[in-house]
Amino acid sequence: MSTNPIPDKPALEGLEAKWGERWQDEGTFLFDRIRAAQSGRDGVYSIDTPPPTASGSLHIGHVFSYTHTDIKARFERMRGKNVFYPMGWDDNGLPTERRVQNYYGVRCDPSLGYDPDFTPPFEGGDNKSSRAADQLPISRRNFIELCEKLTEEDEKHFEALFRQLGLSVDWTQTYRTISNESIRQSQLAFLRNLERGEAYQSLAPTLWDVDFRSAIAQAELEDRDQQASYHTIDFPFADGSGHITIETTRPELLPACVAIVTHPEGPHKHLIGTKVRTPFFDADIEIHGHHLAQPDKGTGAAMVCTFGDVTDIVWWRELRTTDGHDLPNMTTIGLDGRFLADAPASVGDADAAAWYVENMAGKTVFSARKALVEKLQETGAMTAVGKPFNHAVKFFEKGDRPLEIVSTRQWYIRNGARDAHLRDQLLAHGAELNWHPEFMRVRYENWVGGLTGDWLVSRQRFFGVPIPVWYALDESGERDYDRVLVPDAAQLPIDPTSDVPAGFTEDQRGKAGGFDAEADILDTWATSSLTPQLAGGWERDAELWDLVSPMDLRPQGQDIIRTWLFSTMLRSTLEDGRTPWRNAAISGFIVDPDRKKMSKSKGNVVTPADILDAHGSDAVRYWSASSRLGADAAFDPQNPTQVKIGRRLAIKILNAAKFVLSFPVPEGAEITHALDASMLATLDGVVRDATMAFENYDQARALEITEAFFWTFCDDYLELVKERAYDRTNVGQASAALALRLALSTLLRLLAPIVSFATEEAWSWFEDGSIHNAAWPETRGDEGDPAILATASKALIGIRRAKTEAKASQKTPVSSATIAAPAAEIAALEAAADDLRAVGRIAELALIEADELIVTAIELAPVLEA
Repeated sequence: MSTNPIPDKPALEGLEAKWGERWQDEGTFLFDRIRAAQSGRDGVYSIDTPPPTASGSLHIGHVFSYTHTDIKARFERMRGKNVFYPMGWDDNGLPTERRVQNYYGVRCDPSLGYDPDFTPPFEGGDNKSSRAADQLPISRRNFIELCEKLTEEDEKHFEALFRQLGLSVDWTQTYRTISNESIRQSQLAFLRNLERGEAYQSLAPTLWDVDFRSAIAQAELEDRDQQASYHTIDFPFADGSGHITIETTRPELLPACVAIVTHPEGPHKHLIGTKVRTPFFDADIEIHGHHLAQPDKGTGAAMVCTFGDVTDIVWWRELRTTDGHDLPNMTTIGLDGRFLADAPASVGDADAAAWYVENMAGKTVFSARKALVEKLQETGAMTAVGKPFNHAVKFFEKGDRPLEIVSTRQWYIRNGARDAHLRDQLLAHGAELNWHPEFMRVRYENWVGGLTGDWLVSRQRFFGVPIPVWYALDESGERDYDRVLVPDAAQLPIDPTSDVPAGFTEDQRGKAGGFDAEADILDTWATSSLTPQLAGGWERDAELWDLVSPMDLRPQGQDIIRTWLFSTMLRSTLEDGRTPWRNAAISGFIVDPDRKKMSKSKGNVVTPADILDAHGSDAVRYWSASSRLGADAAFDPQNPTQVKIGRRLAIKILNAAKFVLSFPVPEGAEITHALDASMLATLDGVVRDATMAFENYDQARALEITEAFFWTFCDDYLELVKERAYDRTNVGQASAALALRLALSTLLRLLAPIVSFATEEAWSWFEDGSIHNAAWPETRGDEGDPAILATASKALIGIRRAKTEAKASQKTPVSSATIAAPAAEIAALEAAADDLRAVGRIAELALIEADELIVTAIELAPVLEA
């Protein structure tokens, strides 16, 4: 038996540190490879744990969703599964670089050489945007070293908080998305995509963040309201016979205007094919018809510019001039978000081209717009500027300024947007997946069905997985994009900016006939989409991979179905032709008291450390468990009601366990009393229903069922039988003591996945080993009648109420009491009559038949004078 003594005053304080250290020392949550090899895949429950982004601090939403996962892991472990529960850290990506820039006051300049003695100008920036001009430029290698340093520190804080929360993670199964092994696996997966024709390069219009100086994928977009005004501009017909009027919110793109578009059945359909000239800039363009033009918007005609928005891209790709030519690409905005130095070649007026150079070149979008609006108003081409209004504009989800569209050469992975067969495969795999809750499946299907382009995976950044290719240079020293040089798999991981392709030497780098390195890195999702492979040993540990894949569970937030879940499904479909998991558990959002989603950008995020310290981890775990998957949960840090309820439950567990354990169970004890059998039969139903709820990923229902019975057990049953349990001369004492012990053991195990520290503490007072490795409770099959406990509880409530109404203490003796009840309940009351007399201190108890159960009479015993 356990040697852990029962404290005089059980308390929650200190349990996290005590049991966290014990679990670590005893390897309580380690994945058992030997046992797994013996049991095979069916004996393993594997989890594709979300790797949090190591760039700053965790927030209360992490606690919420990661607790959901941990509850399921603990349940499956107690059901006998060998749980593979790893942890990863998502180190690379734009958020990490932004944090490093602001934390250290630096920015990366790849043209600079490495300084082995570099010291950053300061540490501890506020992690908000700061001007690049104020940041010290440093070499790429120095910058990456700072990224690694800061993410490692963040990871230590994350792990400490997760341990305090009680995550039953196997910390020996930890990976970093920027480790050499992760880079190797990510590069290998990309090269296989390239070999199969799934990865390709293209020079095309690209959504571009001018602050991060990087291309952005469709999945990383979000709409934000921005103020704009319609500007009315007249375009003269080339023959001088009149003009067509358009309205635009982007007048600064007039130099990049390559066509006018109208609906084929709209008010200007008779003008389709007409030649016009751009006002002031005098470029020859044409009016085209296209079904995406909105005849009832503005004047019914619009500019086609290269490029103002994604619709411009569609028009530019699909429209042709009357003589069969493609529309030209007259880009005016550079990668820095400023207007290019020279006017587009299409500008037909020399004075206008000179004006462009003097007044628009090098300017921001805002400044260039202001200058051109004034010029067009001066010439009379702009006839009106409308009132400001708000409209949705595309942003990078981590960015601060609207995206621009520029033409760049980028790497893509096919995702089904232009491949019907692949799209159908992805939809079929989504249908095979068990979604919890089921309605989240629609969000995945809508995303797959709404894709408009392949997945852009290259980024013009520094801290990430290098794209593992080089390019052969022709005799002029230009890249030959048809001759992509790739490494052998055995060479991975590589950095093409420092490593050399086979058949070349370092002195051929950048020279005619030599080679040039790909300097871009892979999008962070291109590595995060491989988390099952990174954690599960793909192409590293074949035995482990076979034991854990496809994984049993992908837990995650609903907001990244389109990014993380979809991209992982895509990579698994392309590589293995299957779903990467069997189940997807999707958590809801955390919202503030005003029901607004908590997010860093809104400034309403609550960090969990103070909440955990103030209320205890079990209380916070209880709050998390109280919400069903997919449902949003409100959190008010000033009045965390559910957290307080959870703390009360955890304290009651300790106190109830101590009280129950004060009754020794005689050797050979059996259940002989009807009330005890009734309680255990009721508990059987709780075990059955709670187990089913846990199996169905509904921890909130499991908690609801178990907690309701726990309070009935404490408030009613325990009170009913305690006098009998104390009285060793009572023939029913052994039955009561055994029933109490059996119920305590069962209830602790039912609550262990949620209230993990208090249940472990109480378990240690009478059992060896961890409760979290104990067997999950099974139904006993007791033949008791649950109605006895239910009826006795109702009667006990009535007796208490009668004493309260008489303004008497519950300990006040009663000379006589009469309970009326339907005939069916009289028999139940007779079975519990002795316990009711004892708990109510009733000398004479009469039972009479009536339509409903009610205490009809109660006579308090006279108070004897001293």
